[in-house]
Amino acid sequence: MYAIRKILVQLLLAGVTISACSQATNNNPWPLGTFVRPANVNPVITPDSNSRFYCPMNKKQVDWESNDTFNPAAIAKDGTLYVLYRAEDKYGIGIGFRTSRIGLAASKDGLNFTRQPAPVLYPADDTQKEMEWPGGCEDPRIAVTEDGTYVILYTQWNRKVPRIGVATSRDLVNWTKHGPAFKKAHGGKFFNIPTKSASIITTLKNGKLVIAKIQGKYHMYWGEYQVSMATSEDLINWEPVLDEKGELKAVIKTRRGYFDSDLTECGPPALLTDKGILLLYNGKNNKEHGDKNYTPNSYCAGRVLMDAKDPFKVIARDDKPFLIPSESFEKSGQYPAGTVFIEGLAYYKNKWFLYYGCADSRVAVAVYDPQSP
Repeated sequence: MYAIRKILVQLLLAGVTISACSQATNNNPWPLGTFVRPANVNPVITPDSNSRFYCPMNKKQVDWESNDTFNPAAIAKDGTLYVLYRAEDKYGIGIGFRTSRIGLAASKDGLNFTRQPAPVLYPADDTQKEMEWPGGCEDPRIAVTEDGTYVILYTQWNRKVPRIGVATSRDLVNWTKHGPAFKKAHGGKFFNIPTKSASIITTLKNGKLVIAKIQGKYHMYWGEYQVSMATSEDLINWEPVLDEKGELKAVIKTRRGYFDSDLTECGPPALLTDKGILLLYNGKNNKEHGDKNYTPNSYCAGRVLMDAKDPFKVIARDDKPFLIPSESFEKSGQYPAGTVFIEGLAYYKNKWFLYYGCADSRVAVAVYDPQSP
């Protein structure tokens, strides 16, 4: 017994974390394997000063993707892989003070892209002016229903309150905006509260990643300071799940001493599998009480697995991130502390493509091939 206690003390002094989550991880509960950056490919989307379009907000031609291109969503459609990415122009100074628009790029291999010359979702002279002028449309996540309706959950930014917005499309080009996801929920309780980062639960069905239902409802994880849950009957109007005190019921929270000590921000659409519900998320490392193995304020990617029958019950959670800023383009740009900000997960040609933003400035990809684990 003394020898075992001595070993445990040595492990703790060495900084080794001993936890139920670590034990679960060692037993490999994860539905997806290792994501690898393809050689000589990244970044796959970079700023372009030549593409211009007439902005209905500014009433002039703007170089809409000249400063930064980052934080992408991804979806496969009719044999083509599409990425919808956030783009910023050069007007304004610093993160959050430029205008963001969402561009569309297409690829036949998931690595090389052809872009649309104009954005497909942007602040326009429409019903969402109050929510989107002048900051724009940010950080999309996309999923599709079995009948082919595409749903984007994105951040509406008016430089006052960020809100999760909903838009739908049948072709990925023409979008109908439905406004804030939580506008009607709980008597409007969440309308003027900052909300971001929504991840609809999906599942792989007949080789296609589609939106799933659990117990007759659509579910999404959302949030950045903790992961919360919301449900919907129609994919447009969403209702956050509350606890017995009337507060947001948490799925996971930040952890002192870990890579996700400052934020736990939801990544791409969650994945319902036979092992459980896999949520990939973005953890921000607190500069004072985070994990000293990673750069202060850096964003790294983690995983958490929930029970398929109970979306709140955590089965496993990463103690260490599975993707960290390591490449030069992931540590230079608008966010030099380092960022791999995952938002797009697509199943395409029997592989899993994970798209992420690099230092709030570029788009990159990592790939998991089940045939080459």
